[in-house]
Formats: sequence, C-alpha cells, structure tokens
Amino acid sequence: MLRDFLRRVFALIKKEFITIWNDPKTKGIIIGLPIMQLLIFSNAATMEVQNIDTAVLDRSQSVESRELISRFENSPRFRNFYYVDNEADFKNKLDTQKVQIGLLINNDFARNIKSGKPAEVQVVADGRQTNSASIASGYASQIISGYGTEITTPNANGNGVINAAGINLSVRNWFNPNLEYKWYILTVIVAMLSLVTTLILTSLSIARERELGTFDQLIVSPLSSFEILLGKSIPPLIIAMALTMVMTGFVIIFFHIPFAGSFILFMVSIFISLLAIVGVGLYISAVCNTQQQAILSVMTFMMPAVLLSGFISPIEDMPVFLQYITWLNPVRFFMVLTRGIFLKGMGLEDVITNLIPLIIIASITLTLAGRTFKRKLG
Repeated sequence: MLRDFLRRVFALIKKEFITIWNDPKTKGIIIGLPIMQLLIFSNAATMEVQNIDTAVLDRSQSVESRELISRFENSPRFRNFYYVDNEADFKNKLDTQKVQIGLLINNDFARNIKSGKPAEVQVVADGRQTNSASIASGYASQIISGYGTEITTPNANGNGVINAAGINLSVRNWFNPNLEYKWYILTVIVAMLSLVTTLILTSLSIARERELGTFDQLIVSPLSSFEILLGKSIPPLIIAMALTMVMTGFVIIFFHIPFAGSFILFMVSIFISLLAIVGVGLYISAVCNTQQQAILSVMTFMMPAVLLSGFISPIEDMPVFLQYITWLNPVRFFMVLTRGIFLKGMGLEDVITNLIPLIIIASITLTLAGRTFKRKLG
C-alpha cells in the first residue's frame, strides 16, 4: 500500500520536474532570473545615499569655514560641490535638483568660533525626496558635529575652549559593525527570491494543467487529491531550497557577508517558511483557470505581503490594526529568521519562537488549499 502510494507520488513529481524543465520560460524564472535579481538588487535596491551633490554659500570666507568645507570634500558620501555667491543661486541649485543639500555658512562663523560663541551652519535639504533628504542631512550633521567637537577640545598647551558637557560619545553597531547596507538587503533578498520562486511555481502548477487541457487526465488517474497536491508541492520546495543554498553561497563568497548562525537551523527555517508559501500558491492555483490569472494573483498577494513584512518600514511604526495583520504574514517571520540567523546567529529558542507562527500559517494555508482543490474536483 505504502509502496504504491510512493510510486504514484514519485511518478507525479517526476512529471512535474520534466514539465518545468521543458518549459523555457519557467526554466528561466527558476535559474537565471533569481541570480540576476540578486546581483542587480545588491547594488540597485539600497537606501544608502551616496554621491551627494552640494551647494555651498560661504559668507565667512575664513580659515575655519574652509576647514569645515574640506571635511565635506574629503567625505566619500559627497561628490560635486557648487560654490555660489548669493542666496538666489543657492536656491536655484536646490529648485532645479542639481544638488541634494545646501550648506550655508554665515559671515560671523569664524568670529563666533574665536570668541567661544555658538557658530551656526545651516543645512538645507531637498525634501521632495524624504528618505534621501533625511539621510543626507544626517551625514552633514555628523561632519559638522565632529568639527565642532574638535574646535571645542583643549589642545596640548591647554589653550582653547573646554567642552562643558564633558561627554565622550562612543557608537557601536552590533551585527553589522560598519552599517553595510548590503548586509541587510542581500539577506532579505535571499528570502524574497526564494518565496517568489516557490509561489510562482506552485501557483502555476494546477492552472497550467487546466490551460493545457491535461487536468482532466490528472483527475481520472489513480491519484487521490492528496497525492496530487503532494506531487505538486514537492518539486517547488526542492527547487526553492536548492536555489536558496546557491544564493546563500553567492552572498557569502562573492559579497563576503559572514554567516553567523547555524546552517541547519537556517535550512529548517527556510523549509517551514516555504511550506507556508506552498499552501498559498496551491490555493491560488486551485482557484485560477489560467496561468495569467495565477500570475496576477501572485502579484496581488506579494505586494501587501512585502509591505507588511517590515522590509520597507518597521512593523512597530505601523498602525496597531496592521501590526495584528502582520501575524498572518509568513514573509514577516521568514525575514526575521533569515536576518537573525545570518547576521546575529539567532539561537534555538528565538528560532522556535518565530517558527511556531509559520507552522500555524503553513497548516492553515495547506488545509485551505486542499479543501479548495477537493471542492474544485467535485
């Protein structure tokens, strides 16, 4: 009995692999596209702000002001500097988006520094690009604060103004010491591409049978509905797991991102996360009659799933009712596990805490897919 069951399921699994391999479009999706996206997104999908163009209006024209400007010129974050003589030109550079920020130094800058008074520097950012403006302003503030700290620290002879606060600031970043944005984006992209590949393959499986007219042959075969779903689920799982291992190797070898956690826990987390997505994909495939409908349904699911995963904005910053909805989103937990195991070396207890919701979601989605498929057969 068990032997016959395994033989039938294995035959369907073999058929699925042959169908996927013989379809040039599907083969491109599962082999070439994820690797290409990994390489492109690692450089394009970034929230880092570099090559900042800056307008400078230096009314002081002093040694002190030129020293401050040289700090900007020697920073790798800033690129081109446009020196203007009046506020009209300063405003025009920002209005026409030739620069991202403007640096305005008043004519009393050097005098106030020498007399120990506060010296003001105005940083004007282009608020039309809110994220870039915020980050660029932060870079400028760090440079100005660093310069201010130096000029208020007494020199070796005891001259100068003593910093009244007497605070030595030490900033350390855990799990990503240099705040390399690729460490964040690539670990997330590995999870995203694995989920998308699994979702597309499973959502197309049954819809493809209907569109090609082979679904009726599948129904009259000796296979039960459970065996059909099992045979449709295993190939995408195997392909997605293999793809994840390949992408993880790319990230470690070519991008030099250290893998801090347990590889076994990592693979177990991936498997359970993909099970939850397989249920979603099979449900989509069961209710769609064509592959085009399945693709549109996948896009409809993925957009809110990504937005509610914490990838773009922290979940804690979302409205409370949306925070509750994220508990139904498998992408949320998969991203936490991927980043946590990869960068932090997340322990077994924390992994299990995030796996339990995924197991529940997988049980719900797989059950829903199975019942929908049986109802469609009826």
